[in-house]
Amino acid sequence: MSNRHERVAEEIKKVVSETLRTKVSDPDIGMITVTDVELTKEMEIATIYFTSLNENREEVEAALGRAKGLVRSEVAREIRIRKAPELQFKYDTSIEYGHKIENLLNEIKDK
Repeated sequence: MSNRHERVAEEIKKVVSETLRTKVSDPDIGMITVTDVELTKEMEIATIYFTSLNENREEVEAALGRAKGLVRSEVAREIRIRKAPELQFKYDTSIEYGHKIENLLNEIKDK
């Protein structure tokens, strides 16, 4: 990914995090952390990875889907790019995967 893609992705991450924290009042979203943003080559689609303290991922993803329009409009307003990318929200499983690997390593170490 080029420097420009990285900078735009980081800016999108900041704007999305701030918008979800301050402007979206859906209780299903709760405490959410934006962990990463990936942009397509043409910057038409931004995949936003998140984690949540809410155990029900489906509720959180549905709430983010309802808030997608507001979040995209904030991205368009805050970031100076020709066209605001379409937003896709995906749950970030890398933290759970890391915990699973750590537990497996601890089991091996204890044997």
